[in-house]
Amino acid sequence: MSTRRRVLWLAKGLGRGGAEQLLLNCARHADSARYEIEVAYVLPYKDALVPALEAAGIRVHLLGGPPGALWPLRLRRLIAERRYDLVHSHMPIPAVAARLVAFGRHAPRLVHTEHNVWERYRTPTRWANALTYRRNDAVVAVSHAVAATIGRRRPGDDWVTVVHHGPDLGGAPGGPAARAAAREALGLPQDALVVGTVGNLTPKKDQAGLLDAFARLRLDHPSAALVLIGAGPLEAELRAAAGEGVVFAGSRADVPALLPAFDVFTLSSRQEGLPVALMEAMTSGLPSVVTRVGGMPEVLADDEHGLLVPPGDPAALAAALGRLAADPGLRERLGTAARERSRGFDVAGAQRTIEQVYARVLTR
Repeated sequence: MSTRRRVLWLAKGLGRGGAEQLLLNCARHADSARYEIEVAYVLPYKDALVPALEAAGIRVHLLGGPPGALWPLRLRRLIAERRYDLVHSHMPIPAVAARLVAFGRHAPRLVHTEHNVWERYRTPTRWANALTYRRNDAVVAVSHAVAATIGRRRPGDDWVTVVHHGPDLGGAPGGPAARAAAREALGLPQDALVVGTVGNLTPKKDQAGLLDAFARLRLDHPSAALVLIGAGPLEAELRAAAGEGVVFAGSRADVPALLPAFDVFTLSSRQEGLPVALMEAMTSGLPSVVTRVGGMPEVLADDEHGLLVPPGDPAALAAALGRLAADPGLRERLGTAARERSRGFDVAGAQRTIEQVYARVLTR
């Protein structure tokens, strides 16, 4: 008879970012007969996904709160009290803490998911990550591009496993009625050309470059609209720079229901691992214009499922958006191919692969 193993998923926050959404998606497909999954997070103000995780039957622990510097000690206490067999960390700072405090006779196995290329991390974070990295019993990378940047590897071909996750749209609406409802919810004209993006408003997403590109697009398509779904530290700055036709929709829990409002999806990111937002857009049948960074070229072939442009090049982004804006037939072709390509996105299969990693390290 198999023994049910207790696993802790460890995250910095549980807001509506892509990495956090992956946790929720995977939680819904975890093998509860083999693994008892719990989640711990550090930042108390990033808790948007806590109710959904709890609704999925996941016990959630908050490590943060004042005095915040003590959260690694709380993590050690939690590990000792709950006697986890395995701690699966997401994001480097919590991962470093887990590697430092999970020691002793009953220390859990350590698995880490790498969501970003290492170049993205600040120098202190990168060094702390690198110096403790070999304590991982296994590493999961969200794309081959991310895996290629991992330093301080341990010997063994199976130490790093690349897992392309997928969205969990759960029968999200589609068709003309869904399009009309989504546009009404966003306050958009029913006949406008709408470009949309989803992501936190941060420098790495480069929404400033997207606003530049959209202003160029409006010269030829003056009735076009741009929707930015997300929130973040650059919101005030971006609002000040935005021209006509730009809608800031804020952080939303109903993104799948809003995607039908878009004619074109776009990401202007300077860095990515493999964004959930792109996979959701492709699953929704949207043609996309995204930058050639991270794992995006691994799932979207240029001129087949969408268009790829260089990062940090608003002129190229505007040209690609203009090409789709002027050609409904091209939008239809790319959107149909994107939906077909998305059939290969399998969050349940991704979770099964991760659980195979668990089984491998737990039996060593």
